[in-house]
Amino acid sequence: MAATIQRRRLSLGVLVAMTALGVALCVLMLGPFVSGLAWALALAVTALPMHRRVQRVVRIPNLAAGISVCLVALILLTPTVFLGWQIGTQISAGVSSAKRYVESGEWRQTLRTYPVLRSALQFVNGGQTPEQTTREIVPEVQRQAGEQLKFVPGIAIQAALALFTLFFLLRDRRAILDATRNLLPMTDNEATYFFERIADMTHATIYGTVVVALIQGGLGGLIFYFVGIPHALLWGVAMSCLALIPTAGAFVIWIPAAIILAAQGHWTKAAIVGAWGAVVVASVDNILFPTLVGKEMRLHTLPVFLAILGGLSLFGAAGLVLGPVVLAATVTLLEIVKQRTAR
Repeated sequence: MAATIQRRRLSLGVLVAMTALGVALCVLMLGPFVSGLAWALALAVTALPMHRRVQRVVRIPNLAAGISVCLVALILLTPTVFLGWQIGTQISAGVSSAKRYVESGEWRQTLRTYPVLRSALQFVNGGQTPEQTTREIVPEVQRQAGEQLKFVPGIAIQAALALFTLFFLLRDRRAILDATRNLLPMTDNEATYFFERIADMTHATIYGTVVVALIQGGLGGLIFYFVGIPHALLWGVAMSCLALIPTAGAFVIWIPAAIILAAQGHWTKAAIVGAWGAVVVASVDNILFPTLVGKEMRLHTLPVFLAILGGLSLFGAAGLVLGPVVLAATVTLLEIVKQRTAR
């Protein structure tokens, strides 16, 4: 009897070790594709209402999922490709313009005309003269632009993987959820609550963070275009990226722009940019965020902010979604454990 129990324990230990090894290998294999898989999950949650409408018209599962994926691709990829092309064009034009500006010596006349601007630049650069800055910045921008081009093929592969995975997540979502439920050591009610919290956090992250940031950047770029600031689209994208960071925001771009316009004597344009930024751009977060998210976040701003930063550090761009989702999953698991131990 004792020998039988010992053999069973040994067999269970070997089985657990083999399972752990298999899980570790799966994690290693999927590691390079975390970004695409994370965005596929995020798109599946946000596109599900649209897919359900498609299903009411198209009863064939494969066709319905294919149409939904095509719609998502059309909605996301078309503007993304257009923006990427425009940004690349504007960066190239901006670098060429800056190079001509430096080589012609026009910048010296500008700094003589606006001494306040010269002092501000020298202060920002830690005492470095504008002459030194202008000699260094153009080659550095050119180098950084070349470095970023290396990531384009990888981004394309991750986008294709996200759309490919999205098809199966939409078509087979019930089977996937059922299979996941069977693997989780939870009751049906606990699993339902767990999935709901994950979906809520994903929805809140996409709509409350990404969409709001895009709107803020769009509004900021629009006013830059209106007052005639060069490369308004590029500045709008920069404002959107900064708006994704809770401690930063679009104001990091539009406040210095208003100050520079004022230093150049364009007081009306400076006032327009400042007023638009303070009244319109800054208020988008306070007005749209509660409308788009409601009570779905249900977590304090500080842990969500830390989750975003930690997610970006650990997972790259996918961490924008994975960070808050991992946080929500962990908090939900702790709540479930607390409920069980309180019984």
